[in-house]
Amino acid sequence: MTMIENLHGMLERGVDSALLRYTLGNEFLKIGRADAAIAHLREALKFDAEYSAAWKMLGKALATAGNHDEAVDVLDQGIAVAERRGDAQAAKEMGVFRKRSQKALDGAR
Repeated sequence: MTMIENLHGMLERGVDSALLRYTLGNEFLKIGRADAAIAHLREALKFDAEYSAAWKMLGKALATAGNHDEAVDVLDQGIAVAERRGDAQAAKEMGVFRKRSQKALDGAR
């Protein structure tokens, strides 16, 4: 049984949390399923809007899906959350992802 199957089994049993959704999002992103990753990461943020890592992963998933406009917006929100929480490393990483998405947008215009 794969990690994703195990995690989905937990959801089916009524277990749900920000960490579970974050982990599912991360696992789906690893296998190239940005669409599924985005859905789970949005759910993670419904549980905990202050979850810096989920903001970062959502921005990365949106960029992977080619949705750079939304990735920039999400990463801006995530950077604000990370800075408010004192999570300097996450803010720095999101800044790098944001620059890449902004560059992709600028190149498309």
